[in-house]
Amino acid sequence: MGTYKNAVELATNPVHARWLSPFLLGAEACLCAFIILKIPYTEIDWEAYMQQVSQYLDGERDYTLIKGGTGPLVYPAGHVFIYSLLYKLTDGGKNILVAQAIFAWLYIAILTLVMACYRKAQVPPYIFPLLVLSKRMHSIFLLRLFNDCFAVGFIFIAIYAYQQRIWTVGSVAYSLGLGTKMSLLLAAPAVGVILLQALPLRRALNAAFLMAQVQVTIAWPFVPVNPVGYLSRAFDFSRQFLYKWTVNWRFVDEQTFLSREFATALIVANLGLLLLFTATRWLKPSRQSIPGFVSGLWGPRPLLMQQQISLRVTPTYIMTTILSSMAIGLLCARSLHYQFYAYVAWSTPFLLWRSGMHPTAIYAIWAAQEWAWNVYPSTDASSMVVVGCLLVQVLAGWWGTDAAIGEASLVDEDGRARKHAE
Repeated sequence: MGTYKNAVELATNPVHARWLSPFLLGAEACLCAFIILKIPYTEIDWEAYMQQVSQYLDGERDYTLIKGGTGPLVYPAGHVFIYSLLYKLTDGGKNILVAQAIFAWLYIAILTLVMACYRKAQVPPYIFPLLVLSKRMHSIFLLRLFNDCFAVGFIFIAIYAYQQRIWTVGSVAYSLGLGTKMSLLLAAPAVGVILLQALPLRRALNAAFLMAQVQVTIAWPFVPVNPVGYLSRAFDFSRQFLYKWTVNWRFVDEQTFLSREFATALIVANLGLLLLFTATRWLKPSRQSIPGFVSGLWGPRPLLMQQQISLRVTPTYIMTTILSSMAIGLLCARSLHYQFYAYVAWSTPFLLWRSGMHPTAIYAIWAAQEWAWNVYPSTDASSMVVVGCLLVQVLAGWWGTDAAIGEASLVDEDGRARKHAE
């Protein structure tokens, strides 16, 4: 019985994640080396990335004229700068082994940061193995070299900085990620709600202005030549997706998938879920309705009220809110490709845990999702599982945000009680 209790203690007490994390990271470093040496690299987008940045390095500044083997450049300028550096470090993109080594270090660095975010949110150790078991994640980083790897790194830098209440660093990191790939727009509603509650209005607006400045700075080499062309390519909302590459909506027939009605329905669903989460979950630190919250922005909050609201914006609330916003966007996305799993894999364990789900169910859902994202090409069954697992995560985020606020309220009430006793 004593051994069982010790095992349960080791698996459930967040304190023990401190020693488990280095062990998992060490094992991952060895596994990454093995994969690079033994598993063949698969060319998908790397050559196109290199072709695109070579044109930039040759002096091309009209974004609409930069193209590669897979088509025109459709990412923000942060992508260009990152892969320009990689171009120089890998002999014009020819030295794939060096590129893979760089991405291996990137993978370990981001995984370290993800574990730090999990520890800050008091996640128990039994969840941590799920962060290192994904075959698809190793493929995205080590065998495909996608730009999503950098974007997901920036979003977790932002989460960790916000958890530490370093608001400026978090906002810059988020904007850099958005300037690398527009997928991070999915987290924008959560970032806005967090900043507007954690900070006085003027400081929140300063953070927004700083994020805008970062975008302008990133885009500046291209703006004087063709500003409209840059915006239309870097943030292309009219992009048409190919049915053959979809991971999430394979079970929908192609005619429906390509229809404007289907796209509109997904947008409406996305906006509806964001409104629901904002009204019922995300504004709970302020304890206000949406109309009350909006009207309260026009005047400064009393200092004590602002401090109390800010205290309820806890590390757990921050992580739950941002990852829930990403999950909503991914659930309602017109089409997900395999590299989008970079935004899913390290969110799933946390959101499922926040719901209070039994560990067995968490591992079962994770395994089903991992299976579905490794089926190539996608099938009706695999895409149903992809969408189903994302739906479960959205529901888990809805439930988990309420739990996070409940915990924050207990801390808040406990603090007031101690203050009263003193």
